[in-house]
Amino acid sequence: MKSVIYHAFSQKEAKEFDVQLPGAQQAEAFVRAFLKRSLPHMSQQAREDHLQRKAVVLEYSARRKRKEKKKKSKGLSARQRRELRLFDIKPEQQSYNLFLPLHELWKQYIRDLCGGLKPDTQPQMIQAKLLKADLHGALVSVTKSKCPSYVGVTGILLQETKHVFKIITKEDRLKVIPKLNCVFTVEIDGFISYIYGSKFQLRSSERSAKKFKAKGTFDL
Repeated sequence: MKSVIYHAFSQKEAKEFDVQLPGAQQAEAFVRAFLKRSLPHMSQQAREDHLQRKAVVLEYSARRKRKEKKKKSKGLSARQRRELRLFDIKPEQQSYNLFLPLHELWKQYIRDLCGGLKPDTQPQMIQAKLLKADLHGALVSVTKSKCPSYVGVTGILLQETKHVFKIITKEDRLKVIPKLNCVFTVEIDGFISYIYGSKFQLRSSERSAKKFKAKGTFDL
């Protein structure tokens, strides 16, 4: 068994490698201590059995450092945003003239999006672009609704959520119009596009990736 684990250098090998030959007991003690340090999880008998069956590469294995998971900072929940009233428009800010520059910016945005609104521009192309465009700042009118009091409301769109439009009218009144059961028109440079609110119940970010299918008519 000892000859399997180790063997002593011959005189020729000792001279070749410039090694001073230790005594047999010292050599055995060194080998046993070295194996114990290299294979600390195994018993002496297990080490000897292991070495009888196959060669073992003894090397230093560094402990792997555990990667600490970075905690993502959680944003405010929808309930917290409502409690903080982050998206409420203050009464002193509910002025139609205050948002006219926003409307002008929106018109320029749509012109750039459509590559310039010319008389020969296809209305279908403008309609397709508007369905996916950001409508904040657009001039929106309610043309049809199951609630008669909504019909005729016109103003600049200030906020859009999944289910409602918030519009500021020329009378400086903030109107909250539900999309459901309403038909809206958006006008820009003489082009008028229709939006069927019941099929438009999406957030702005969701609309940009949605494919809208062309259909004939819709019911309110």
